[in-house]
Formats: sequence, C-alpha cells, structure tokens
Amino acid sequence: MRLPSGRRLDLLNPTPFDWTDEDLAIGLARTYRWGGHSVWPHPLSVAQHSLLVLALRRDASPTGLSDAVALRELLHDADEGLLGFDPISPLKPFLGPGYAALAERLRAAIASRHGLPAWTVADHKSHKRADRVAAASEAVHVAGWTPTEVRATLGIRDRITDSDPLAAWFDVPPWAPWPADQAAERFLSVMRRLSANA
Repeated sequence: MRLPSGRRLDLLNPTPFDWTDEDLAIGLARTYRWGGHSVWPHPLSVAQHSLLVLALRRDASPTGLSDAVALRELLHDADEGLLGFDPISPLKPFLGPGYAALAERLRAAIASRHGLPAWTVADHKSHKRADRVAAASEAVHVAGWTPTEVRATLGIRDRITDSDPLAAWFDVPPWAPWPADQAAERFLSVMRRLSANA
C-alpha cells in the first residue's frame, strides 16, 4: 500500500519503519466504526474511538496510567488504520486465519515501533471492559441502537455511559463524530505527547 507520506507498506511483511505517525493518524481517522453508519453527519472514526477507550481507561484507573500504558491503549486498534478496515464483529469469524495472521503481524510491527509494553492479564481485562463500554455507548449515541437492542441484539452487557469523556477533553459536543482531519489532528497530538514520555 502507498501511504500519504509516500512510504509503502507491505501488508504481508510489515516492518516498524513502513509508515509515519501522520500516516497512522490519517488512516485511523479515515477508517470508520459501525460499518461507516451513523445518525450524525459524519461516521465515527477509529481514531476517535481509540481516544474514547483511552479516556475511559484513565477514568476507571484509580492510580492512573503510565504514558507507556496509555500509548498502548491509544494504539489498540492501530492495525485497522494501516489496513483501512475495521470489520464489524459479526463479520470477523468469516475472515479466517489469514486475516488474523495479517492483523497480528501488523500489531507486532506497531508494538515494536512504539515500544509498547506487553499486555498483562489484568491490563487486558481492564482494556476490554473499556472497549466494550465504548462500543455499547457508541452503539446508542452514534449508531442509533436502543439500549435494549445493544444487549439483546449486539450482545454487549457492559454499561452504556451517557457522559462522553471526549467532550470535556476536547471541548466538543458529546458523541458527535469528528471530521477526519480533526480526528487525525487530535489523535496525532495525543500520540506524540505520550510517545515523548513513554
């Protein structure tokens, strides 16, 4: 794949040097959750979702997160930005082991490039909880599902929060998906700050 910077990414044999931070931020900002469907004028980007998960994890952590752990949270879906593809959950079982292996190679290259710490069992459990809360809340506030449908149809049992932590963080309307250029800029700013201190 030729990236906006002009660098080329070999999806079958990625290295940690195949993309710039800007490439990643742009890719995540132009990759959409919920199949690109939204009740708002814009779809929800994976970049905005990644910032939401980070905010939820920070809010739930009584001792706070180190910059390295926060960066790992922020980059938890970074492979999707390099692929330009966020498969909806019901589709994932049909993509097969080839897709899973490709995504894992990308995740390994991302972890190497950014020096991300390995997941502990406890950290991964906390991360998945925040990710599910984000998904349940996005389903209602962005994709238009009802709380009953979130539980009965989507099978997400975690809480749905009405309070959008990104609203206060970025001084924006709650739950409104951002245009791609804004999502990329905000994601990149947070990633650079965390990377500088990780």
